[in-house]
Amino acid sequence: MNTASTWSPLEITPESAGVEASPEGLLKVVGDSGTIDARLIAEKALVFRRFHLTPEALEPVMSELLPARLAYVHGNSPRTKVGQNVYTSTEYPQEFTISMHNEMSYSHQWPARLLFFCEKAAETGGATPVTDAALWLESLDDEVREAFAQGVCYRQNLHDGYGLGKSWQDTFETTDRGQAEAFLEGTGATWEWRPDGTLRISQVRPATAKHPVTGAEVWFNQSDQWHPVGLGGDTAAALAQILPPEELPQSVTFADGSSIPDEYVIQVRDRALEAAVDVDWHTGDLLLIDNMLVAHGRRPYTGTRRVLVAMSD
Repeated sequence: MNTASTWSPLEITPESAGVEASPEGLLKVVGDSGTIDARLIAEKALVFRRFHLTPEALEPVMSELLPARLAYVHGNSPRTKVGQNVYTSTEYPQEFTISMHNEMSYSHQWPARLLFFCEKAAETGGATPVTDAALWLESLDDEVREAFAQGVCYRQNLHDGYGLGKSWQDTFETTDRGQAEAFLEGTGATWEWRPDGTLRISQVRPATAKHPVTGAEVWFNQSDQWHPVGLGGDTAAALAQILPPEELPQSVTFADGSSIPDEYVIQVRDRALEAAVDVDWHTGDLLLIDNMLVAHGRRPYTGTRRVLVAMSD
């Protein structure tokens, strides 16, 4: 199934906006926040090209597009913080595809917007694929949608500095256990500290969500990224020999604790990638997405690629 032709992001250029091809011209465009807000809801994703944006000119643009920038607290992917709530995009080996996902959809609170800035385009590849999350939901077989209707349960084992996956210190951006617990309070999660210092977290979340403005129901969970089969057969088999499921850095089941069949996870992952539209990067480009209406991923690449990301509520 391929529904990519039914939707694509809106491209905004100096020519289409009637401004000069410069960071100052881009500021004129994004400074009209009412128009940008309406366009983002209508189009779901906006690509700003050929404005010659540089890292030095990025901050005022981000301030317009992301007025309430968020920290990546409780984020599960490896990133490096490079500024005031600005991060590198997921630091995952460049030869692999990152499957489609809505940022932090496993969390009790997620960013409403994501902004990507291409500081340096890859030599080849490295596109950011985007998928209409409502079309993703529609693309799934009835059997799969019904199986996920009661939601999913995410489990994390965050080590104390040494081990597989992320540490709890990196995840919560603190070395204070009390601050980590304070974040978890009120989220609906349950947690415990293990004797080795590991923080074990369990949280039940819905599999779909409704957008607060459009009312559209969207696929909104990261079960395919948290499920062992998403790692690939050889990696999953190797991990299974080392660790039981409950000890993996992250895992997922249905809300009642029953296993999610591998074939469901593979369908979820593949249907999203089949429907994806690639946003190819040129140095200086920006991509703004509504994090509920659009899922995103990453294509493999060669050479050096540096894409920064920031988030807001």
